Amino acid sequence: MNTLIAAVVQICARQDIDDNLARCAELVTRAAARGAKLIVLPENFAYIGSLKTKLQCAETVDQASSGPILGLMRALAKRLGCTLILGGLPERSPDPARFYNTAVVVDDKGTIESSYRKMHLFDIAIPGGAEYRESAYVVAGPAEPHLTKVYDIPLGVSTCYDLRFPELYRRQRINGAEILALGAAFTMHTGRDHWIPLLRARAIENQAFVLAAGQWGRHNASRESYGRSCIIDGWGTLLACCADQDDIAVAELDLGTLRRQREQLPCIGHRRLSSGPDDDR
Repeated sequence: MNTLIAAVVQICARQDIDDNLARCAELVTRAAARGAKLIVLPENFAYIGSLKTKLQCAETVDQASSGPILGLMRALAKRLGCTLILGGLPERSPDPARFYNTAVVVDDKGTIESSYRKMHLFDIAIPGGAEYRESAYVVAGPAEPHLTKVYDIPLGVSTCYDLRFPELYRRQRINGAEILALGAAFTMHTGRDHWIPLLRARAIENQAFVLAAGQWGRHNASRESYGRSCIIDGWGTLLACCADQDDIAVAELDLGTLRRQREQLPCIGHRRLSSGPDDDR
C-alpha cells in the first residue's frame, strides 16, 4: 500500500462516560465518511475524572472479554470498516488499587490486533503549574517498544508522556515503523510550548508519519489539556490540525514519498551510536 487516509480525533472528555463515548463515535464516523481507514483516539478518551470511577470502569483487554468501552469501539470499527487506535483506556491490573493505561489497536473486523501499556508515567511537579503523580494510580507497562502492522504498514504506538523519550521512537523506527501513533492528554502548561515541536522532532528524526490525537479544553476545575491534535509527515510538515474544539484532522499519508525520502536521505544508516538491544546495525 502506497497511500492511506488517516485521521486523529480530538475531544474534551469529562465525567460522563456515555456522553464521551457518543461524541467519540460521532467523530470517528465523520472521519470514516471522509475516507479514513486508520483513526487514532486520544488518551483517556472515555473518561477524565475521579480515580474511583476510573478503577470501576477498568476493563479486561482480550478477545474474549469486551467491556462497555472496548465493546463499543470494536463494534464501531467493524461497522465502519476502519482500524481504530484507542489512545488509552483503563485496563485491569494485578493491583486492585491501580490499573494499566492501555492503548488498543482494533482492526477493521473489530478484532484486537495488539495493545500497549504506557511505560513512562507522568510524575511531575512544575512550580506554579501542573502537578501529577500518575504512578499513584497507574501500573507502568514493560519497557519495550510497541510495534504492530496496520494494512501491512509497520506502526508504533505510544502514549502522551512517552513523547519526551526519543529513544523509544528510534527503537520503533529501527524495527521498521513508518507511522508513529500517539494518544495524549498533554497539559496546557507544557503543551503550548512543547507539543508541536516534540511531534515534529519525532517525525523528522525518524522519517515517519506522526498521528497525534490529544485531549483539548477544560475537563474540570483542576485539569485542562492543550489540544492541537495533528498529522505530520516524515519531512516535519503539518498536514492537518484540529481546531480548539471537539474535532477531527484527516490527511492522506503518501508512503511512497516517505520511502523515497528515506532512500535519498539515509540518515538512519549513518548513525555511529546504537539505539539499544533491538538495534541490529
